Amino acid sequence: MTSTTQGSAAEAIVAEVGGPDNIISLTHCATRLRFVLKDASKVNEKALDKVPAVLGVVPQAGDRYQVVIGGAVQTTYTQIMNLPSMKNVSSGKLSDADVKAAERAKARGKFHWVDSFFEYLSDSFRPLLGVLLGASLIIAFAAVLDALHIVDFRAADKPASWVFVDAMWRAVFYFLPIMVAYNASKKLNIDPWVGATVMGAVMTPEFISLSNVKQFADTVCTKNPTLGTDSCVAQVFGLPMQLNGYGGQVFVPLIMVAVLALVYKALIKIFPANIQMVFVPFISMIVMIPLTAFIIGPLGIWLGSGLGAGLAFLNAHVPILFAIIIPLLYPFLVPLGLHWPLNALMLLNIQTLGYDFIQGPMGSWNFACFGATAGVLFLSIRDRDVQMRQTATGALAAGLLGGISEPSLYGIHLRYKRIYPRMLVGCLVGGLITGIGGGVTTGAFAFTSLLTIPVFKPAVLYIISIAAAFATAMILVIISDYRTPEQKAEAAAERAQAEADLALEASAPAAVAGSVATLTAVATTHIGTAVAGKVITLDEVPDKVFASRALGEGVGIVPADGTIVAPVSGVLATVAGTGHAYGIKTDDGVEVLVHVGIDTVRLKGEGFTVNATKGDRVAAGDLLATVDLEAIKAAGYDPTTIVVVTNTKSLTSVTPLVGKDVAVGDPVIDITR
Repeated sequence: MTSTTQGSAAEAIVAEVGGPDNIISLTHCATRLRFVLKDASKVNEKALDKVPAVLGVVPQAGDRYQVVIGGAVQTTYTQIMNLPSMKNVSSGKLSDADVKAAERAKARGKFHWVDSFFEYLSDSFRPLLGVLLGASLIIAFAAVLDALHIVDFRAADKPASWVFVDAMWRAVFYFLPIMVAYNASKKLNIDPWVGATVMGAVMTPEFISLSNVKQFADTVCTKNPTLGTDSCVAQVFGLPMQLNGYGGQVFVPLIMVAVLALVYKALIKIFPANIQMVFVPFISMIVMIPLTAFIIGPLGIWLGSGLGAGLAFLNAHVPILFAIIIPLLYPFLVPLGLHWPLNALMLLNIQTLGYDFIQGPMGSWNFACFGATAGVLFLSIRDRDVQMRQTATGALAAGLLGGISEPSLYGIHLRYKRIYPRMLVGCLVGGLITGIGGGVTTGAFAFTSLLTIPVFKPAVLYIISIAAAFATAMILVIISDYRTPEQKAEAAAERAQAEADLALEASAPAAVAGSVATLTAVATTHIGTAVAGKVITLDEVPDKVFASRALGEGVGIVPADGTIVAPVSGVLATVAGTGHAYGIKTDDGVEVLVHVGIDTVRLKGEGFTVNATKGDRVAAGDLLATVDLEAIKAAGYDPTTIVVVTNTKSLTSVTPLVGKDVAVGDPVIDITR
């Protein structure tokens, strides 16, 4: 089928189920599109059934509706979901954003301003993830060269080329306050360039020059004996202004923009719309730049320094406790976007102390997170779970190479709650090792990935800590699984159902090499029973898909025993792993499906002894399987066995022979070519 035909089929299917406005959600299995509709009565069933790509339609309870497509279901589903008219229709599954929103919703309480505050922090930083990650990788590259003694990046007289490399990553951190101010302003719905300009004013060479005591006689500087830094105060318009270096600061722009928003929005109300463009930015700058320089700037630095000093005290006096608390805290902060204040403190520590002591313990959390994902990947490969394998592979790559935990969290961990306890054990083990070893520090803000390991000191302790966190979480997930027993059973049933659905497909045409044999083959005129018992019509079969003839004409057989045989001679095109379904293709092209029981796929093979293999050539009457009928009934399933001709539409007639008891070998369906 060409892409054009597929696209036409997709549009036709959407139109005949009532249009995109009638679709609540759409999912699919291995052969069927599964719609949840607003009003199933709007479906034009006759027109839908005539769409070339549609093998059949199956109305279900309520407003659910199935459209049988066959092997091309994934392509058709993708074509439908890519239609512009379907952009607002749900795929029926929670996206990562949905999972994140759900987690945040759990934390929302009576005080809306608390939620808004943390969203303000998160949205002010989140757009900068890319450049922060880029800068951290440049730092890691420089650290590797430094460790190998290729270039001394700490030397004051290093070559201009490597000074330029410094500029590449320092640009991000030095101008970070301006970037944060821009994002924060957008979050509060004010002109972001005004916020960026106000912050930029206290980072200009002119502002920095105010601390030059030789140039300005009324500037007084004193040295901090603890930090070894100078603290300067200049006289500006007769008022004392505390001078600070604002490069890398984040608390200052966050506080400044919050105040700016009040000023800006008040001015919007005062000035007519036709002159707002001139006077609102002008007065905002006239008010906010001095306010930031005299009050907000020093206040922000004092606040950040105070928080940093508190954590530094804890790290200095109870390092083991600190190293454990940080990795155990992050798994609960990150899903809610509440980790940004700690990230801001990391930047502040680097700015004021020259190093940070939070990122080292945080590495244990990240690698415990990635280890849990690796455990899920291992299990998905073992269980042949293609979808989870793809999800886990992408998440693990983003984590190990980029230090990004969100794909793991939102794509896997928050969906399967058993992961968190196992991951937390990994966090605990890694944090404990870090604490016992005396802590890990870094002189740069770096995403904790494999590529940034060289920026942490001592490197050996850091490597042992993150490796232990990774291995612990991974092993625990592998041993105890990330799914509940119910979720495992459901996943196994879905995989088995996928195999069964494939059995409902017509197998590919015979190879050219076999075409001569096909020409001389004896024509199939009847199909025998697959099991001894009473033959009933498909209308009496308690399965809507078979009863609808969507998969072809045929019969049901209420079995008298558990011996399942081949109803025709041919090649086994499909054998379900659970033993409940078999697809046979005769030499002259008749395609037959034998399906043992209703929903017996959920038994996962229990009660079935399979005696055939896909690709085997069988003769009519050959044993396919032995089934324990009593076990099937005891499990609550109907053992009725269905025999259908899946390519009914390509034949002249397919006539069921029903209403009689049959023995093995008796015909139950007549075929006319």
